[in-house]
Amino acid sequence: MNEYDFTDPITFMALTGLMFLMVVFRYTLVAGIFYVVFYLINPKSFQSRKVHKPTQDKKQYRREVLWSTLTSLFFALAGAGMVVLWQKGYTAIYEDINAYDWWWLPISFLIAALIHETYYYWLHRWMHKPKVYKLIHKVHHDSHITSPWTSFSFHPGEGILQSVIIPLVILFLPMHYWTIVTLLTFMTLTSAINHSNVEIYPKGFHKHWLGKWMIGATHHSLHHTQYRFNFGLYFTFWDKWMNTESEKYPTDFEKHTQ
Repeated sequence: MNEYDFTDPITFMALTGLMFLMVVFRYTLVAGIFYVVFYLINPKSFQSRKVHKPTQDKKQYRREVLWSTLTSLFFALAGAGMVVLWQKGYTAIYEDINAYDWWWLPISFLIAALIHETYYYWLHRWMHKPKVYKLIHKVHHDSHITSPWTSFSFHPGEGILQSVIIPLVILFLPMHYWTIVTLLTFMTLTSAINHSNVEIYPKGFHKHWLGKWMIGATHHSLHHTQYRFNFGLYFTFWDKWMNTESEKYPTDFEKHTQ
């Protein structure tokens, strides 16, 4: 990739276009699989695990896809910006997988995910301030009953705020480029899980040593209905520490996993 100068406007636009296609493809693939499996093939088989009765408003699905497509553009611009920063030597990204011990791959992934979680939790709480909420966050909450297509459905302002954290992380945290790809894929997958309106985790998972720290559809759906609770992205620890986890979560999880 060093043979290209990504600061050249035409080359940068081409890179952004390629990134955009990749983000849209990843979003469509993951959300599409969830939608086909849970809503089209045999929806009755997952009826007991539906957190809410699915919306019949097809306009909501179209609106979610449109907002998500626009969000994908901002994510693509952030990705292209990361490539420019890497090419100019401003990042800690490394290409040689042997540059660090093998154990650094999962550790760097976990550190980046925890930083992302912390950034998003406090950003999310800020976006629920009344004036900010009406300006940029209401678009996401217009999907009162979520679907897999809700996962990237954000106002442009929120899309920009969400897109800046990973480019900042790679300025100082050494990460192999495949670790970054894995993190972005993890982000897309967990967002689809959390918005799918179907609890996919097994019975008792909310009490498991790992499961009690993971966010799923039941946990995040309570945020879309109660607004004042469950602000996390991947993990529950900030909600637990700051007493913003809904008291209804254990009961609702058990109800949806009978």
